[in-house]
Amino acid sequence: MNEPIVVIGIGEMGGVFTRGFLRTGHPVYPVTRTTDIEAVAKAVPKPALALVAVGENDLHSTLETIPDVWRDRLGLLQNELLPRDWQAHGIARPTAVAVWFEKKKGQDYKVLVPSPVHGPGAPLIEAALGSLDIPCWELDDEAALTFELVRKNVYILTTNIAGIETGGTVEDLWYRHEALAREIAGEVMDIQFALIGEMLDRDKLIDGMVEAIQGDLEHKCMGRSAPARLARAIAHADAAGLAVPRLRAIQAAHTD
Repeated sequence: MNEPIVVIGIGEMGGVFTRGFLRTGHPVYPVTRTTDIEAVAKAVPKPALALVAVGENDLHSTLETIPDVWRDRLGLLQNELLPRDWQAHGIARPTAVAVWFEKKKGQDYKVLVPSPVHGPGAPLIEAALGSLDIPCWELDDEAALTFELVRKNVYILTTNIAGIETGGTVEDLWYRHEALAREIAGEVMDIQFALIGEMLDRDKLIDGMVEAIQGDLEHKCMGRSAPARLARAIAHADAAGLAVPRLRAIQAAHTD
């Protein structure tokens, strides 16, 4: 029998990964908000992977409670994820995946572009998603992972924040409001570079964002979390001493 896998957070995204792990023959042990996580760790001290599939708002509180026996077996997939998030908890080398498929309640998953993954558990993730016909590819190194996480963040933050101003779909945003999208993306990249402590290729990040836009032109720009994403982005900008005038103007115009 294949090694067991622990999935922490059995929401929409955790459910997709669980299906994939089961399809590839791995027993899955779920951890929910009401589960005694230490009891599960005693029962499954050496899982092949302990995948943290909680929302981004719950990531840090969850990582604080991770049993020691799982700390070198973690997988992470949250939106707005960056290396600083796991480094803050003394986690050296998790498996991290930039998820590029959408899963909403009552609907099956929808792929935008292939999802890149890096870390010790990358083959497990690639096989699990592959069993569901979700394209996934393994990255060569941590630098490539950082780029892909930033790329995902640029897409999410730019489309969500622009959507506060424009509404509509990502197709509307890029083909009718490209100048606005580029302006917001530029400020988002400034924030991301401050958070990772280095500059990345801006043109490649824009190209990566456009590839994702073209992967699902009907994707809505603004989800429920857009105002919170804007507030977090501005808080990061404040901490880094960044002006981000366009982001601040959008917040001022749309704050009651």
